[in-house]
Amino acid sequence: MSQTVQAFADTNVAEIQRIFDLQQKNQFQVANTTARQRIAKLKKLHKAVLKYRPQIKEALYNDYRKHPSEVDLTEIYPVTSEIKHAKRHLRQWMRPHGVSTPLALLGSSSYVQFEPKGVVLIIAPWNFPINLTLGPLISAVAAGNTVMLKPSESTPHATEIMKKILTEVFDEKEVAIVEGAIATSTALLKLPFNHIFFTGAPYIGKIVMEAASKHLTSVTLELGGKSPTIVDETASVEMAARRIAWSKFLNNGQVCIAPDYVFVHKSKKAAFVEAVKKNIKSFYSEDASKEPSYARIVNQRHFQRVSSYVADAVEKGATIETGGNYDSTEDFISPTVVTNVPKDSLLMEKEIFGPVMPVFEFTNISEVIDTINSKEKPLALYIYSKSKKNINHIISNTRAGGTCINHSAVHFFNSNLPFGGSNNSGIGKGHGWYGFQSFSNARGVLKQHIPNALELLMPPYNNFKQKLIDLTIKFF
Repeated sequence: MSQTVQAFADTNVAEIQRIFDLQQKNQFQVANTTARQRIAKLKKLHKAVLKYRPQIKEALYNDYRKHPSEVDLTEIYPVTSEIKHAKRHLRQWMRPHGVSTPLALLGSSSYVQFEPKGVVLIIAPWNFPINLTLGPLISAVAAGNTVMLKPSESTPHATEIMKKILTEVFDEKEVAIVEGAIATSTALLKLPFNHIFFTGAPYIGKIVMEAASKHLTSVTLELGGKSPTIVDETASVEMAARRIAWSKFLNNGQVCIAPDYVFVHKSKKAAFVEAVKKNIKSFYSEDASKEPSYARIVNQRHFQRVSSYVADAVEKGATIETGGNYDSTEDFISPTVVTNVPKDSLLMEKEIFGPVMPVFEFTNISEVIDTINSKEKPLALYIYSKSKKNINHIISNTRAGGTCINHSAVHFFNSNLPFGGSNNSGIGKGHGWYGFQSFSNARGVLKQHIPNALELLMPPYNNFKQKLIDLTIKFF
């Protein structure tokens, strides 16, 4: 069944301005909080997330029938894990980071102080509404900013529970949710934020970046794109098929780092397709429409988008190996594997963002690399191989935001790794230390203790001073 979406009215401009002004006035008070005070806030957020864990699960089921266990794995755990990581490391992140000082500046010391950027905006997507709203928020709070959050209008139940959590934990002069759709986003983007963290489609990322440029606002853009997967002749087919099927059909394929399309060595292709079919049945039974573990497309618009991609590919000669079943009344698309997909089809020109897996065979890895490099840099690239030579060759000759070897998507769960894209798939990084950096300004500080050699090189210039300058250039 299609979800009945509660329509939120766009927050009026005056209210948006009121909250922004409040947070601007409060930013230095928040910025000057200690590590202990920020950790206390994160602990409070952690406690609230766990307190409302049942309601979060109910909200995600109501938004697009997401299974409670999948909510735990993909919405709750990434948030609680990120909070724990920040709590463990925040004191170290906030300390002055000493750096060396060149001999030419003898008599001084230098360090980097990470200071909050100020008032920041987080615009979150609908596919993981809790995870991808609260995750960046954790970094922003750890860095000492005031924050305005704009969740997606496509997941209203998730927004409602987040609003309850955040109003319980924070005063609006520090963290506030602003509800609405395009008009709200447009009004927000007119304001002179100190940083904007956006997660979503590349074409909207360009709009965000253009708006930010008017105020020279820095941005972190976590975008998407077509993340390729390679299964070479040395890979374990059973292992690859199971892990790829899991990461592809998780959340109904509505995952920015899902394997978008798969290259399988010719010698393994038939076995791979059969193994994927087997794992689809293992995960979601013979009829995924009756399996509670299988989510739905978020709304009718995206249902029509994904189903049209498949129809276009089939019309152009593609073969459906399994799946291809639909129920528009439930926004249901079955787990689908497609072969013989033409390169000019929508499945290969657009990010799929749904439960459809195109599979291609290859014999020459160079051709695969050429195909990948002919497209925009992906958010992720996955390699299944037992050959160190092949793995190194692929990594050295491709570019991607992140990579997993012999798995897919799990790099997102490691808070020690930077997460983000490159160019069309994103700008800047999030998670852990990298998220803290994104919401901070690295302020370079040099402290002079005693007079140094530069004192001898100030005007008026003469031959003696020129000789000293020459020596400095030559030796220092």
